[in-house]
Amino acid sequence: MDQQEFIRRTEAQRARLYRTAYAYLGGEAAAMEAVDEAVYQALRHLHQLRQPEYFETWLTRILINTCNRELLRLKRLHPAEYLPEAGEDFNYDTLPLQEAVARLPRELRQVIVLRYFGDLTLAQTAQTLDIPQGTVVTRQRRALTLLRLSLEEGDA
Repeated sequence: MDQQEFIRRTEAQRARLYRTAYAYLGGEAAAMEAVDEAVYQALRHLHQLRQPEYFETWLTRILINTCNRELLRLKRLHPAEYLPEAGEDFNYDTLPLQEAVARLPRELRQVIVLRYFGDLTLAQTAQTLDIPQGTVVTRQRRALTLLRLSLEEGDA
């Protein structure tokens, strides 16, 4: 894959990558920064991509690793202070959902973020996380059950 194709394919994925990073990090600036860092890292390591047909999965995996590193960094710097940004266009109706997703165990949260915020199929999610598709289905079902319970608790 040459740089021109890399640019073209990256630009086509930018909105999906942003949604995924936003779901992980909870803030617009942090999500944009994570996407930029992931694209930079992907470009630096483009020579390591063995199968160009899996470019989107490879790039998403780099983004997830970038987001996880940022979350760890923020946790170390501001253990209790870090909260998602609440700009003027922030939709407060989604706050309980964001909080519920954030409370999920890491392996369940990854599946939910990729499937519902990243718009990946079951197969793409399995490939991105390097787990069997059946495991994705199980984790998704378990996560949705936990989210439903968490959100119903919040209504009571």
